[in-house]
Amino acid sequence: MKFKDEQYYNDAVKASADQPYYRAMITFGVRWADLMEPKIEAGAKLEDIAQETSREADTEGITGNMYNGGVLLLVKSWVYGEDLRKWHNKDSGAPEATGTVNSAILTVG
Repeated sequence: MKFKDEQYYNDAVKASADQPYYRAMITFGVRWADLMEPKIEAGAKLEDIAQETSREADTEGITGNMYNGGVLLLVKSWVYGEDLRKWHNKDSGAPEATGTVNSAILTVG
């Protein structure tokens, strides 16, 4: 995984050292980035591979909140994080959002 902010990643790893739930978010995020990165570097567009590779990266059966934690980790620390943020927000129904959408929040009408 290529970093744009390795310190953010290192801080997240350190903070989750004794918290398996949060560590699973990091493990998922890194696994996902490791699946996407070579494909992107070979010419694939992130938006064409993100969903499929996220399912492939989920080997533990993560929750929606864990997924969002993995997304946020990558948005903040991964070299392709901004592309992921844009794809994720669009996929979550909020393409105009400037932050990272939490897709695990339910809206009841």
